[in-house]
Amino acid sequence: MHFLRTLGWLACVVYSTIPSFWLMIHPRARRWRQNERSPFRVLVPAWIAMWIALAALSAPWRTVTIYSTQWSWLPAALLFAAGILIYRRSAVHFSWSQLGGLPEVRAQDGAAQRLITSGIRSRVRHPIYLGHLFEMFAWSIGTGLAVCWLLTAFAIVTGAVMIRMEEAELAKRFGEEYAAYRERVPAVLPRLD
Repeated sequence: MHFLRTLGWLACVVYSTIPSFWLMIHPRARRWRQNERSPFRVLVPAWIAMWIALAALSAPWRTVTIYSTQWSWLPAALLFAAGILIYRRSAVHFSWSQLGGLPEVRAQDGAAQRLITSGIRSRVRHPIYLGHLFEMFAWSIGTGLAVCWLLTAFAIVTGAVMIRMEEAELAKRFGEEYAAYRERVPAVLPRLD
């Protein structure tokens, strides 16, 4: 159980910094695209530094549990499976470069970008973030760690800000097509009609 709790804490540290990573990108997307060198040479080390800082800040509370029961891993397992399914469906019709965020930071050399609105994206605009959320909730529920719940809350708050910035950047990139898509499809919590 100690190993799983430590793994859950570390997973939540990494997951909770994903919105902060993207907050380094979206407000400056145009500037990143104008740079000839890969922005990931700056962004990835900065992201790793976030992991280290957040791990150091949260380490004193990594053993504080709200509850402790092995039964909590049953709903956690369902959330893990749902998150993995969402990730798999998110990859359909999406290239590895799109999944990695390359269109946000690299000039496309005249290649036309297109907005993907089919598959899972016909029900939710940001399925990968939904998958991240499922994984964080799975770790939080499974471990019962207060720090995992706090990191999940941090990710939700920073994620909401990041999604707004990403949406503004997508609106600039895709114009009316994105505005119409945004009207039809919810951001993170899908309609189940």
